[in-house]
Amino acid sequence: MDSEKVRQDFPTIRKGLGIYLDSACQSLRPDSVISAMNEYYESYPACGGRSVHSMASKVSIAMDETRDSLAGFFGTKDPSCYIFTKNCTEGLNMAAFGLGLKKGDVVVTTDSEHNSNHLPWLSLEKNVGIKRRISRSRTDGEFDLESFQKCMGRDVKVVAVQHCSNVTGCSVPVRAVTEIAHDYGATVVIDGAQAAPHMKVDLKKIDADLYSLSIHKMLGPTGMGVLYGKNEVLERMTPLTLGGGTVGLASYDSSTLAPVPDRFEAGLHNYAGIIGTKAALDYLKAVGMDEIERWDAELIERMMKNLEDVKNLHPVGPTEPRRRGSVFSFNIDGLGSHDIAMMTDSMAGVMIRSGMHCAHPYYVSHGIDGSARASTYLYNNAEEIDIFTDTLRHIAEVFGD
Repeated sequence: MDSEKVRQDFPTIRKGLGIYLDSACQSLRPDSVISAMNEYYESYPACGGRSVHSMASKVSIAMDETRDSLAGFFGTKDPSCYIFTKNCTEGLNMAAFGLGLKKGDVVVTTDSEHNSNHLPWLSLEKNVGIKRRISRSRTDGEFDLESFQKCMGRDVKVVAVQHCSNVTGCSVPVRAVTEIAHDYGATVVIDGAQAAPHMKVDLKKIDADLYSLSIHKMLGPTGMGVLYGKNEVLERMTPLTLGGGTVGLASYDSSTLAPVPDRFEAGLHNYAGIIGTKAALDYLKAVGMDEIERWDAELIERMMKNLEDVKNLHPVGPTEPRRRGSVFSFNIDGLGSHDIAMMTDSMAGVMIRSGMHCAHPYYVSHGIDGSARASTYLYNNAEEIDIFTDTLRHIAEVFGD
């Protein structure tokens, strides 16, 4: 991958607006994505799937093209299995509340899930009466397959796990998880928000029943996510939201649902976002997901090697870079995570995340108040990593305890 060539495609980098190491929250956007969205607003700003005039028809075709791109990008055949959402969170809620779980049904999750894959199941536990079992991670944050197997039984209806952690960077062996879960007849829901931007995801190979992701972490527009589902699973799900576009016909006292995926996409869409999604997928495909994964690994390895002798700096999660994906979470003795993030920004223009990263149960269970987090992507380079680690070393030595 030609990193310097890639960097020139991003306006904020060309303008020198700082070093962005917060891509696990959301990514920067290249020119092609911004141009595709602007073209929609300037040339055919109409609704898709409703009107039949020329502008509307162009939007409808663009929506179909984006679904086709999603199917190709993720290794599946049926474009109609991809539902446009506003983010990964909405997709996970659609799964949790749409699967028709009843009192006594068991859902298995892990102890390090994002709140988006925790709170919906917690709500169902309190309001419907489902039961939850939590698979415990190893002490370094790695998924424990033995613990997961102990949670399984014939009473398990759903297994809901993250593909990659936004805190530790650890990946879950999702193919093994789906094989075990399907042996027990369970439906598998996967939170792919952190995995899809940084590695090749083959949904046919993984065999997930439902897989949710955020396009805004994949160089795409804000307010865009995708929920993939096997057709037979989507057909038995109840839509989370009803309204325009979700029904075939409605009378005063009855209605019939529209076909999949329309039944899950109520109201007008983020058409510019959908069009920008295709542009983002095209860009990632051109670079190559294997190349992106390799580049992230190089940057994280450089980052952690530069910091390995800083005695009062402590990683949250594995100490081996190869197990962290694109995420490095850490704490410095004597400093709060927000203090660290404000210092790196004010001292060197390095933007990182701080807090509990919407993974509250993980931090609470480990007795940690939060952490600072640096996350890389294809537009970062070695020089930026060195500036960050030099700044962090200075902060730890001067202000740390």
